[in-house]
Amino acid sequence: MAIVINGDPLTTALLQPGWTVVADGFGLNTSTTVFKVDTTFDVDAFAVKGNAHPDPAYAYLKLDKWKVSWDALNIATLTVDYVGIDTAINSGVRTNPNTSSANGLTTENLTTHPNFFNLDANFTTGPIAGTAYTQSDLGPLVEIKDPNDYLMHVISGKTIIISKKQSYIGDNGSCFESELGGRFIGFVDPAYPNYFGKTNYLTRTTSYSGVMYSTVLGDVQALLALLNSATDTDSWGIFALLPAWAPIGVGSGGGNVNLLSQVNVEEFGALYKIMYEIRYSKVGWDSSVYTNI
Repeated sequence: MAIVINGDPLTTALLQPGWTVVADGFGLNTSTTVFKVDTTFDVDAFAVKGNAHPDPAYAYLKLDKWKVSWDALNIATLTVDYVGIDTAINSGVRTNPNTSSANGLTTENLTTHPNFFNLDANFTTGPIAGTAYTQSDLGPLVEIKDPNDYLMHVISGKTIIISKKQSYIGDNGSCFESELGGRFIGFVDPAYPNYFGKTNYLTRTTSYSGVMYSTVLGDVQALLALLNSATDTDSWGIFALLPAWAPIGVGSGGGNVNLLSQVNVEEFGALYKIMYEIRYSKVGWDSSVYTNI
């Protein structure tokens, strides 16, 4: 029995009721829109990435992806996802950054501890290694750097030049190669079991990850240029990437505390999806190593 066609022939895509628009609260809007079409309809010509949403009020939403299901009676259902930036947010140019924080502990070399050489204001005991070191046979022998310090020893009438000397011990069994400190060898005195053999400690670490969408290629290029730079505010140039609750400023070591450590980009509809990471340092990122802006 032949198919009898009544109503719209569906030679053009017919928008179906019930389509939705979802706002993420930061300026990104997405829409899932359903069309009915005849199976002879050229889906590839209609569903071109970047095409505008069919409703004029949402023309700023651009096609990102689509799927089609082939139904009975020569009818196909075309489902299209559109994305765009709400024109009420930053004039529709870019979304507000959406940033989250991760806080935990990470391992660091014990010599970087703020209470290692000098008593830090945040600690009631210490310092760990101190600043005064005396020679001891607890540690290994170390090479003599100054020829004037070479030792002469006579055995059976033969003069022997001793080219090694005892290392130096500080507080808690800390061992160094020189009376002024120099290379840290380790903790060598078992009388201090809390330190003996230890080389690392756990310190706090804070990082931020976020996402921002933009219609402007220049935003992508600007953020890539700012990678590996540290700021004492919540912003890198015109981009306010940190939330109001994030600590900002200059660290105890003199560098800005927040470093833009990663920028990743992908296309999303007609937008650029920019994913970034920021690393926080209480001491700050030294301006002789990292660009401070």
